[in-house]
Amino acid sequence: MNYQEALAKLKSYGQEHVLMYYNELTKEQQEALLTQIDETDFSILVSGREAATENKKGVITPLTAMQLPEIEAKKEEFRACGLQVIREGKVGAVLLAGGMGTRLGSDDPKGMYDIGITKKVYIFQRLIENLMDVVRVAESWIPLYIMTSEKNHEATCQFLYDHNYFGYNSDYVTFFKQEMAPASDYNGKVYMEEKGRIATSPNGNGGWYSSMYKWGIAQKAIADGVEWLNVFSVDNVLQRIADPCFIGAVLTAGCSVGAKVVKKCAPDEKVGVMCLEDGRPSIIEYYELTEELAAAKDENGDPAYYFGVILNYLFRVSDLETIREKKLPLHVVEKKITCLDENGEQVKPEKPNGYKYEQLVLDMIHELDSCLPFEVDRRKEFAPIKNKTGVDSVETARELCKENGIKL
Repeated sequence: MNYQEALAKLKSYGQEHVLMYYNELTKEQQEALLTQIDETDFSILVSGREAATENKKGVITPLTAMQLPEIEAKKEEFRACGLQVIREGKVGAVLLAGGMGTRLGSDDPKGMYDIGITKKVYIFQRLIENLMDVVRVAESWIPLYIMTSEKNHEATCQFLYDHNYFGYNSDYVTFFKQEMAPASDYNGKVYMEEKGRIATSPNGNGGWYSSMYKWGIAQKAIADGVEWLNVFSVDNVLQRIADPCFIGAVLTAGCSVGAKVVKKCAPDEKVGVMCLEDGRPSIIEYYELTEELAAAKDENGDPAYYFGVILNYLFRVSDLETIREKKLPLHVVEKKITCLDENGEQVKPEKPNGYKYEQLVLDMIHELDSCLPFEVDRRKEFAPIKNKTGVDSVETARELCKENGIKL
């Protein structure tokens, strides 16, 4: 894209200010900015303002989960089914690893954080070791697709290369970058992070498949015969990945998507819960749960909205292709955005100053007809690391790892 083409594109969206400092930039900076303008979808800024009033919940009703006793009774059947499709090369795993370890006090990608006590044990290492458990049983390598971000791609690739992928066969590891979305002020004008760079942020956890497609990775997975993708976050160091029992349960139930869930430890625990919204599967966030919904009971007298999601889902690829062809809703999130002031000086605001635009995985699920919430034992499969200390922290994850016989 040349300057005139960039200017024409910006004019069509009312964003000409992006080129305000163009003449002050070096040739390399100018080229980088023109490339960024070419790759940026400014149409979401318009959609985003509209979405601020459109993202309303429909009628919420309970969605029954498959609970531990039933899973235990059918475990061998489910496991055999799951192992068969893994051995047939029909299952891939997608690690969402675009985040940084900022809240843990680290400037590195979150997956590089060391949770070890007597030796080095990295978050990436724990996840790969969990996946290796299945590889050994199935005697079959599982394609592992790792989504990085603009900010951590090189560091992540280099770290895993330097550590020999913690024993994983590198022929089955593929990296791709998450798409970025522009960040704007409250009037929909994009912010400039630097004189030659638009302020951007990752496009949300619902953008993983469109990013995979943009990089050509989804197309290769389909060509390789992958029919199911187990997508999971980097946070949870105990989660089971490409779990044959989970895969088998979803396939046996004939559902479009499966979601690993845990019983909430408290009514106000900060996790989204599975539900039906206007008769279709969905997730309602903890802050959207009304007193009436929180108090609702199922036929057994248990809370009706009891099972929290842990961001570990199994999607059928053919359904993901259908979702990709639609435009998922945009969620407008008020955030603090580093930007240039009127004097061209970079400022880091102390309070929110604009919007970031995200797509969420809950909207992917809501596009589908059926979902199997699949209960797992939270003390065996849920050790999220969101904070350095306190709730859902490095400390609590270490304790749960030790409880499960993992040497740190």
